[in-house]
Amino acid sequence: MQENIEIKTDYITLGQFIKLANILESGGMVKAFLQDAGVLVNGELEHRRGRKLYPDDVVEIEDIGSYIVSSSESTH
Repeated sequence: MQENIEIKTDYITLGQFIKLANILESGGMVKAFLQDAGVLVNGELEHRRGRKLYPDDVVEIEDIGSYIVSSSESTH
């Protein structure tokens, strides 16, 4: 099951997204996690904290879960 994580901006960086979703608490933890393990963004392995995520992007984190970026904006 995928969890929707709502953003209020046009995009969010992967590092900010991981903190927003309460997956990891600090930027340092996010940096180390992404360097070591990485996550799947729309099915592609990603290690960059600065990767921009837009509404409808899917982030999959092994052994943790799958998340969809959703927008609080009514128009895309």
